[in-house]
Amino acid sequence: MSDTRTERDSMGPVTVPAQAYYGAQTQRAVENFPISGWALPPELISAMGYVKHACAVANRDLGKLTGTGKNPLDDKQVECLMSACMEVAEGKLTSEFPIDVFQTGSGTSSNMNVNEVISNRAVELAGGDRFSADKPIHPNDHVNMGQSTNDTFPTAIHVAVAMNIQQKLIPALKQLAAELRSKAEAWDKIIKIGRTHLMDATPLRLGQEFGAFARQLELSVGRAEAARDAVLELPVGGTAVGSGINTHPEFGSRVSAELAKQLDIPFVEAVDHFEANAQRDGLVECHGQLRTIATTLFNVSNNIRWLGSGPRCGFYEVKLPSMQPGSSIMPGKVNPVMCESMMQVAARVMGNDQTISFSGAAGGNFQLNIMMPVMGQTTLESVMLLTKSAAAFADFCIKDMEPNPEACEAAVEQSLSMVTSLNPYIGYEKASAIAKHCFKSGETIREHCEKEEILGADDLKTALDPWRMTEPQA
Repeated sequence: MSDTRTERDSMGPVTVPAQAYYGAQTQRAVENFPISGWALPPELISAMGYVKHACAVANRDLGKLTGTGKNPLDDKQVECLMSACMEVAEGKLTSEFPIDVFQTGSGTSSNMNVNEVISNRAVELAGGDRFSADKPIHPNDHVNMGQSTNDTFPTAIHVAVAMNIQQKLIPALKQLAAELRSKAEAWDKIIKIGRTHLMDATPLRLGQEFGAFARQLELSVGRAEAARDAVLELPVGGTAVGSGINTHPEFGSRVSAELAKQLDIPFVEAVDHFEANAQRDGLVECHGQLRTIATTLFNVSNNIRWLGSGPRCGFYEVKLPSMQPGSSIMPGKVNPVMCESMMQVAARVMGNDQTISFSGAAGGNFQLNIMMPVMGQTTLESVMLLTKSAAAFADFCIKDMEPNPEACEAAVEQSLSMVTSLNPYIGYEKASAIAKHCFKSGETIREHCEKEEILGADDLKTALDPWRMTEPQA
């Protein structure tokens, strides 16, 4: 048996791997774009399967697939077409999508790749010969009916991004927020010194510090929801330029409703199809929220890295789990590897945002953005990285992290900022002079005030009570 077969498209014959479900247009793209070796993300291919299935449902219900047009299908063929779409959606044919990310800017190559695979698989499911030159279930006439790459490919990007944010990123952020909130509640009685500008400040509780981290993640959940909501409008129904040529007036609304029902995400038809085809502003907005989440994750992980520094010559106010040896030369050294991993992820996502912003601004020429494959790949990469790093940070860092109350409390009395609580009693200028004196003498604020009888014993005890300093006082 030969390793290849010959397929044809409008440009002529092409040699294709013998058993591949894809055909001539896919093979041309494989040969034209030997760029990175990065295929489109499987999440995007899956979304294209869902979109094609929803399109088939709409065309079936509108009587288009079985109507009086060219080569109408029978009911069995329609069902086989829909089944083939779902196989793509469920990731059962992942090896059939080899085209490089850096391809034609509209994604036409990948759209036709999906059309060819669904066509041939549907023919096979219907009992026909998928290698036949005359396709009874045609990639353009049936699988792509009422569609253009220009509306279905960006629709698939929106669907893939929304699905992965809703199903993966939001749960991971909620998990991390819950772990941080748990620590905040458990550590609320531990007094420590605050730091502003990396300098000693007034006391606070370790639980308050971690409560702030938890709140940052809770806000990140809201930002992830906003990121999802930014891509709910779907371009499908606009076809080539937004005019809806060669499709039914109800097609876009029906496809959007079917996707919303099947995926439990409130997708809607685009308000203006010319805008929806031409611009990817929603994706830029979406990734802007992801960038903000990355900023938060960098900040939280970096702060925790500082708090865990030591164990003898740093802060060491929290004890990070020991995950692996930290040095090839220093025996016994353990590093904050989970913090560092998350910080690198955040840096990558921030960099990805530059790609998305530039692509959205420079790629939207007239009726089409021609940077869509890289925008889809980059956004999905960011969602994946944020999802996995948030989950790993929760599981391998926060969950088993422990406080070090002794280190936290030891620094409190030493802080010159304890003098702040004397302001209501003696004023800012006199308190400042005391702080400068104690810095030179090495005394604590309490020691100096007791020696110089700055306040009565009861007032001094009240004023320098670290716990009172962690909350407003009437």
